[in-house]
Amino acid sequence: MNPPPSPWCPWPTGPVTGWRWSSAQAMDGIDPYLAWAEADRFRGYRFEDGRLPAWLPVVIELNEGVEVADLVRCGSPRWLQIPAAYLGWRGLRFCTARVAQGFFAALASGGRMAHQVRRFELGLPVEHHTGPLSGCAAPTGAAALPPSAGLLRGKVLGLIDGGLALAHTDFLDDRGCPRVRYFWRQNVYRGSRWPGDASRVRRLLDPARAGPQPLDMGYGHELTGPAIAAAMAAHRRGGMVDEDALYRHLQLWDLDQHAHHGTHVMSQACGPRRYTDSIARESRSPRFAKVGDPASRCPLLAVALDWSNVLDTSGGAMNVSVLDGLMYMLSRCERSAELVVNISWGTLAGPHDGTSILESAMDHLIGLRGGRLQIVVPAGNGYQSRTHATATLGPRGSVTLPWRVQPDDHTQSFLELWLADPALPAERLRDLCIEVRPPGRPPLPALSLGEAGLWPGANHPVCGLMFPHRTALGLHGTCALLALAPTASTDPSVATASPGVWQVTVSNRGLNPVVMDAVIERDDVAMGTVTGARQSYFETRIADDGSGLNAFVDAAADPTNIRRSGSFNSLATGQRTLSVGGLRYAGSATDAFARYSPRWPDPDASRAVRPGVKKLPERWAFVDDSATLWGINGAGSRSGSVVRLVGTSAAAPQIARSRI
Repeated sequence: MNPPPSPWCPWPTGPVTGWRWSSAQAMDGIDPYLAWAEADRFRGYRFEDGRLPAWLPVVIELNEGVEVADLVRCGSPRWLQIPAAYLGWRGLRFCTARVAQGFFAALASGGRMAHQVRRFELGLPVEHHTGPLSGCAAPTGAAALPPSAGLLRGKVLGLIDGGLALAHTDFLDDRGCPRVRYFWRQNVYRGSRWPGDASRVRRLLDPARAGPQPLDMGYGHELTGPAIAAAMAAHRRGGMVDEDALYRHLQLWDLDQHAHHGTHVMSQACGPRRYTDSIARESRSPRFAKVGDPASRCPLLAVALDWSNVLDTSGGAMNVSVLDGLMYMLSRCERSAELVVNISWGTLAGPHDGTSILESAMDHLIGLRGGRLQIVVPAGNGYQSRTHATATLGPRGSVTLPWRVQPDDHTQSFLELWLADPALPAERLRDLCIEVRPPGRPPLPALSLGEAGLWPGANHPVCGLMFPHRTALGLHGTCALLALAPTASTDPSVATASPGVWQVTVSNRGLNPVVMDAVIERDDVAMGTVTGARQSYFETRIADDGSGLNAFVDAAADPTNIRRSGSFNSLATGQRTLSVGGLRYAGSATDAFARYSPRWPDPDASRAVRPGVKKLPERWAFVDDSATLWGINGAGSRSGSVVRLVGTSAAAPQIARSRI
């Protein structure tokens, strides 16, 4: 990393948005990840040859009394394109959109649209998400036509995930016909330019095989139940479906792996057997009989997330992709249908108080559906990851966090500092400042509330710190974002951040106490992929009570600020969604919980938290056979195969199954 010409440099004007980020309060109320992406010229989003996206995918929340149709009529399809599935819902205040520079100009002008939009967040602008939609909502406000295969009625189970083996025998009815009535894959390409694809070449899918584009979503490919059944019939060999040939025909290239997260999760939610029944206990033998419950017979809806969601575990694309998936499912059901959706997905960072834009949108949809929509999510697997720190900054107090950034990390790293005064409005946080000390270097000048700065490197910034008065990422307090470039790159011209311990000091120069939550964003590698990601963490000694029984639980006497409690899935803290934690089968009376899962009661309950922060799930399910054998068995990518999955991702579908 080359020495910078100055400690901090101003933010440049956005090459895509056209916003002057260095102007006074330019970042207030805005998604700081958008500001960093523009400063970095979208290097973190896998663009090649210095290209910039023409369109950006975003999630938008509208103010009270404004509906999506109002926003459509206010904008222009030249710079604002919203999937037609979001029309026709009275009172709907959330939507996704593809936006170009005219959208940002309309917001900056202070005109009608600026009074309609409450906040918006950037999605992951990768590959086909950087172009216009093939079809979008019309200014007339007319909703898209219903699907030709008919709307689903009664109880319906939906799954939003990656890698769905839709012809697996677990997802067929007694006649061997597919129970999946609608299947939407958000990809439009075979392969990708990401390191997870060895060829690094992408090719457009053939819609004659992958299915036509759903007109009301404007991208991706859709297969209906009859189309899946016809493809299965055309690929029967000796009375059995040749699943390898079938998936090659359908161009489901991601199913080349033996195991996939989505297939395992779906088998827990709706397979003919409860896989947890097959675990032997001292009190009973394993059971392998079909259960015959409603979840094993009901129609299924499936959304295969864009491949960028699977590869980028930071969740950069999750807000757009998941909300689109929910709207797709709702548009395929009668208004009277009772839909249960499992989303075994999530990240680590976020407000954790239910006010993220995606969590707010899910709560809003559940309310609009009047009890006919349930969304189940896992509580998360970050309990032992050392990605969470909390502290109460008293008057003239400070705290220093040692952030260990690993070598050979080919992805960017992010640290969110959530700050709130429980008794006073956000403006009173003005007495806070943040100082960053890179490894082996003097500290950079401290930045105060309302300030932002970039630490430049060769061609691209190495580090960025944004400390706005308020943020689009949440609605309580504010969030300071510290973003780092990768510590390694295959491009020698790109500046990289130094691996090692980055010291981050937050100081309170005022007289009022401030509660701080520091959360490192997820940056590991998903099952079956290779991305070059390496998870950073807070470096500290974590004590136990000396007995060894609670060595994996926060100890009240441990003074460290690095805490396991509060390491919650950022998708699971809403008011109306149902979060699920993990239990062990052979857990003892003192440790019945999976070590990676939140536990009850909260061992850190005596510590102060920001208002509304959620630390305990509503439900629990078994996810580990014992203390030594983690995970439970589930379906592999081919019929008859069994694989093992560890995590609360396997707990959520068990509860979703019980809600059908």
